[in-house]
Amino acid sequence: MTTDLLTLAQGAVLNLAVALVIVRFIYTRGSQEKRYVFSFLALNTVIYFVLGLLTSVELSIGVGFGLFAIFSVLRYRTEEMPIREMTYLFVLLALPVMNAVLMPTGAVAQLLLANGMVVAVLFALERGWGFRFEASGRVVYERIDLIQPGRYEELLADLGARTGLPVTRATVGRIDFLRDAAEVTLYYDPAAPAAQSTHQRAQDNRLPLQYEPSPER
Repeated sequence: MTTDLLTLAQGAVLNLAVALVIVRFIYTRGSQEKRYVFSFLALNTVIYFVLGLLTSVELSIGVGFGLFAIFSVLRYRTEEMPIREMTYLFVLLALPVMNAVLMPTGAVAQLLLANGMVVAVLFALERGWGFRFEASGRVVYERIDLIQPGRYEELLADLGARTGLPVTRATVGRIDFLRDAAEVTLYYDPAAPAAQSTHQRAQDNRLPLQYEPSPER
């Protein structure tokens, strides 16, 4: 009984430590959204103890998948959750299931490897190692004389000057000639300094102007 209690406590400490590393040092560093921290840590801890107190490994796995099914149905219907937060929620729900199943078996090496890989992958993805990401925004643009393909570089330069963003490319959506306006989606590198010349990047990249089809009514 004492051994089981010690194993449960050790697993709880490990599980909470990994969850804190993920939430405190990975999730919150890449987001200013703090509303989900409470849910992440509370659900992670409760699920570990629910599964850890079950003596049967097969029963623990079955209950774990059952919890996933319940949360997939509920899906926090009171408020829409962004994809990034949903991913972190799934990871922090899967973490206690994994730890509760592996801890009683004494597979310490596998346990540490699995938790370490989860933390390492999330850390690498948040830092963008090996990836190049770009952000986007949609604006209503009134200078429709610049949406011509031949004036693409001028369009990028004007968007960069107005928004202060390092715009790298743009696509034109719906055009309203009655109001002399067009919907333009601009793309920019969030890691690039805004002072860099947008016009020079346009000349270097030579990206063609793209037109997005208007949605059918």
